[in-house]
Amino acid sequence: MEEQIRYISDELLQKGNLDVIETGFTHDYKAHAEGKLFTGHEFIIKFTKQLRTAITNIKVTDIQVFATTENTITHQRKLEGIHTGNMMGIPASGNKVVWYEMLVTRFEGERIAEDWLLSTLAGELLLKQSKK
Repeated sequence: MEEQIRYISDELLQKGNLDVIETGFTHDYKAHAEGKLFTGHEFIIKFTKQLRTAITNIKVTDIQVFATTENTITHQRKLEGIHTGNMMGIPASGNKVVWYEMLVTRFEGERIAEDWLLSTLAGELLLKQSKK
């Protein structure tokens, strides 16, 4: 599972390879974030495009695994990039942004079926606004 997490983070977030969605996620994938439920491959495609448009040169600089079970992995990833476009209603700052995501990821076989996610991205983008 850890190898799959690292591979998908690299391919999807850093490289923007949307083909990894078909092989890396179940068709009924679910993401739980900010009290909301998001589902399916279309959501992953839309979010990835939005993220990579608003934040360029994304790099996953660290992944720490905290716990694993038979089909789940709890991990944190550290990301960075340049805030060059509107994201979540927050206008581009042109500044480097570093943020963390804490995830509990459930697998079905080799594919990610479900994520529970907390992210510091919105807060970090707001902080960068004052540094324009």
